[in-house]
Formats: sequence, structure tokens, C-alpha cells
Amino acid sequence: MSEPRWLNEDEQQLWLEFREFLWGFPRAMDRQLARDAAMSSGEYSVLAAVSEAAPDALRSGDLASLLEWERSRVSHLLRRMEAKGLIERCASSCDGRGQDIKLTDAGWSTIRSAAPKHVSFVRETLFDSLSKDEQEQFGAMLSKIRSAAVERELW
Repeated sequence: MSEPRWLNEDEQQLWLEFREFLWGFPRAMDRQLARDAAMSSGEYSVLAAVSEAAPDALRSGDLASLLEWERSRVSHLLRRMEAKGLIERCASSCDGRGQDIKLTDAGWSTIRSAAPKHVSFVRETLFDSLSKDEQEQFGAMLSKIRSAAVERELW
């Protein structure tokens, strides 16, 4: 086994900044959604994805694929959201094996109420802090990093 290619001082600092961003941004997003909409980022993600699939229902397996989440995570979250009255599940109209997910009236009201403040959070923290050129560079960098993880079958 060869010796690891250790990070130099600049790379170490960049790694630490990136790591803190990876851990900190989701916490900030969860705090914003909890404060402004009394929901988690997972719940918001589900409501947004299902609302964008409307007027048709979204199959639970397709939702898991769309969000790139494990099916068990989606299933547990859907159960909690159904108990809160935000979504309803029924046997799939396609084949009866899967579940179709639809927003209830309360779910629609919740996403419509939450979206404006959440979009403001995203705009103010991500887009307003970067120039147009920086946004394009950031997008390109994220794409490269994701591709590297996909190539190593880690994504």
C-alpha cells in the first residue's frame, strides 16, 4: 500500500472550510425551515417534489430516486407526514404495487406558505453572496466533485 498523499496547509484549510460548509449549511437550512414553517428540510423536500409533480401523484419509489434518498428514509418520513395530514398515500394507479403520494389541502397550504421564506433564505445566503461568474464557477466545481464521487461509486 502506498503512502497517502497528505494535504498541504492550503488544501487542509480549504478542506476544513468545505467540511464546515457541508455540515453548517444543512443546519442553517433546517433552522430557517423550523423557525419559519415548523418543518424539517426533509419534509420541505418531499412537499416541494410532490407539488412539482402535481396534478398527478408521485410514486414513492420515484420520489426516493428524485431526492436520491434510501426508500426506507422516504417511507419513514412519508408515514410521519401522513400522520400530520400533509400527504396522503394510496395504492399506485399504475400497477397497485407501489404507493402514489399526493398533497392534502394542508400540504398545499404548508408548501405555499413555506416557499417564499425558504427561497429568500436560499437567495440571500447562496446567490446574493456570489457574483454571476462565481455562481457559474461554483456550479462547475460542484459538478466535478460530484462526478468524482460517482466515478468511485460513492454517490
